[in-house]
Amino acid sequence: MELYQLRTFVTVAEHGNLTQAAEVLHLSQPAVTAQIKALEEEFGLPLFERIAGGVALTRAGSELIEEARTLLAGARHLRESAQQMAGNTRARLRLGTTLTPGLLRMGPLCRTLHDSYPLLDIELRPGLSGDILNLVRKKELDAGFFIGRNPYSNVASWPLATLHFSVIAPPDWQEKISGDVRSLGKLPWIGALPFSAQHTLQQEFWRQHNLHPKTVLAGGQEADFPELVMAGLGLALMREPQAGELARQGRIIVLPDLELKADLSFITASDNAESQLILALRQILEQSWP
Repeated sequence: MELYQLRTFVTVAEHGNLTQAAEVLHLSQPAVTAQIKALEEEFGLPLFERIAGGVALTRAGSELIEEARTLLAGARHLRESAQQMAGNTRARLRLGTTLTPGLLRMGPLCRTLHDSYPLLDIELRPGLSGDILNLVRKKELDAGFFIGRNPYSNVASWPLATLHFSVIAPPDWQEKISGDVRSLGKLPWIGALPFSAQHTLQQEFWRQHNLHPKTVLAGGQEADFPELVMAGLGLALMREPQAGELARQGRIIVLPDLELKADLSFITASDNAESQLILALRQILEQSWP
């Protein structure tokens, strides 16, 4: 029995799909299947059974999965301890960021990390919220910031703050938006890129109110939306308190009683959550986000 076989066992269990597990592990599907088969032959027990759309743990697999996770965590801790004993404390942190550095408090975070771990190589990788979630899930990022609901069991998340979004309209659209919420479906909206928090919130808002609006353009950065709305192109969502400030200046209209909420969370792969670096990072975040 090898550690890489246990890692494959846990990854397949978390995804319930051989193809997805192979993608995360950067292996071919036959290689994943062969590793699982080798473990089953060594244990003398079937670990998975086929179901529609993938695989599921057998009773024996369910009994053994937590022990496998414990062994992998122990091996990781042993490796980190050995590296410290050898004086090899250089490490890399690939951190996915979304929104603005100021909102994420990246300055104080990186300064504390730099002071505490001077040999730590920090790579900040900006991106759309959904893309960051998928890269963390595939372990192509060590951790990141995500907006919305985390649907993956193999991604651990810790809420930092609740973000509030408002529906905004051009300043001369007062008559157009004077009807009920269903009338908003007849007006153009500024679209949002797939995998962005804006896109997820838009889709949720439209489903909730049974709207099927036409979209114009597609905003990518947070700053795109107010600029496009002020140009008179359509409705959009905008984060508070920035939306309220522009409304007070008369540059946009904030529609009343249509606020949306989404959690801003710190995320990492579940089997990486107890690593020394992630634990240290969480401790710093807890000080920055009480």
